[in-house]
Amino acid sequence: MSEAKADIYLDAAATTPPSADVIERIRVVQADTWANPSSLHGPGIRAADCLERSRQSIASALGAERDQLTFTSGATESVHLALLGTALKRDPARLVISAVEHPAVVAAARRLERQGWQLLHWPVDGDGLIRLELLETMLAPPTQLVSMIWGQSEVGALQPVLKVAQACRQRGITFHTDATQVIPQGLIRWHDHPIDLLSLSAHKLRGPRGVGLLLHRSDSVPDPLLGGGGQEGGIRSGTEPVALIAGMAEAMRGLPRFDPTVHPVPPGDPSVRIQRDRLLERLLRMDGVHLLGPALQARLPHHISLLIGDRQGRPLSARAVVRAMARDGLACSSGSACHAGRTEDSPVLAAMGTAPAWRRSGLRLTLGTWLSDADLATVPDRLDAARQSCT
Repeated sequence: MSEAKADIYLDAAATTPPSADVIERIRVVQADTWANPSSLHGPGIRAADCLERSRQSIASALGAERDQLTFTSGATESVHLALLGTALKRDPARLVISAVEHPAVVAAARRLERQGWQLLHWPVDGDGLIRLELLETMLAPPTQLVSMIWGQSEVGALQPVLKVAQACRQRGITFHTDATQVIPQGLIRWHDHPIDLLSLSAHKLRGPRGVGLLLHRSDSVPDPLLGGGGQEGGIRSGTEPVALIAGMAEAMRGLPRFDPTVHPVPPGDPSVRIQRDRLLERLLRMDGVHLLGPALQARLPHHISLLIGDRQGRPLSARAVVRAMARDGLACSSGSACHAGRTEDSPVLAAMGTAPAWRRSGLRLTLGTWLSDADLATVPDRLDAARQSCT
C-alpha cells in the first residue's frame, strides 16, 4: 500500500488552524484561570481580570471602546444578535440584505420576515458585487436596517461596504456587516468608519472555534436575545469562555492593519497574496477551468474561486472534485462550508446569473501562512487528476 500524502489545507475561508501561540495561550488560561469571571472570590477575580485584559486587547486592535464589544459564540450568533436584537427595538419595517449573504444572515432575515418585516434582496452582478446604481431604491423608505457581507466567502467579492454604510448613516438607517472573512486579512479602525454593527468569528483568523464578537455603537446597542445572568453588559447572558476569548486576543496580535477608504482590498499576508496570484495563474491555464467572481482588485487577498469543467469544457460536480482531491490529501471546498451536506445549486451562483449547468461547479481554494511554495506547486496537477477521476 502506498503511503498517504500529507494534507495540504486550502480551506481557510471555512476555518483556519489555530496558531501555536493561540493554543499555548488557551492552555495556560484554561489551566490557571478557569474560574467563573462573575464570581467574587479570588479565582473568579483572576478570571475576570483575564477576561477584561483580553477585551481591552481586542478593542484596541479594532479601534473600539471596551463597551462597544460583546462576546458571542461566533459570527452566526453575532449576526442574529445584530439583526434580531435591533429589530426588537422598533416596529417592523424593511430589511435589505445582499443577494449573496452568508446563510446565517439569510436565516436571521427570514425570521424577521415572519415577524412582519419586509425583506428586500440587493441584486448583484456577474462578479457577485452589488449593483450600486440601485442604492437609492434599496435605501428608500421603509428601509430601516441593512446587512451586507463585506467579503463574500464563496466567490471572494469585496462589497463597497463603506459607501453603503455612509449612505445609510445619512438616511438614519442602521447598517450591519458580516466582516468574518475581511478582518483576518486586515484590522480596521472601528472609530473611523460609519458601520453601526459588525460581526466576526475567531476561528477564521487562526483563533479558536466557539467564540466571536459583535461590535456596536452606543446608539446601536441591540436588545438581548438571551436572558440569564446579565453578562456582557446585559446584552448577552451566559458565562464567558475566558480561555477562548484570550485565544482570540492572541490571534489578533499579528494581524495587519488597513484603511479601507484608501485601500479597499485588505493586505492579508504579503507572501500568501503572492502565492495566491501564482497559483491562480497556473490554474487558469488549464482547459475547462474559469475564474469565478471578481478580478483580484475586488477580491479577498487569499481567495481563489473557480468554475470547474473537464478538459472538453463540460461542467463537473465540484463536490465530486472536492472528494477526489481529499482522497489525494488536498483539502478545499465547493463553496460555503456552512452549506454542508446540501446538493442543490449554489444560491450565490444563481444570484450572480451563472448558467444553471454550472451552478454546482464552483470550487474554492483559500490560502494561509501554513502553506509552502512546495505545497502549492503540486496543486494544479492534483486538481487535474481529480477532474479526470470525475469524468
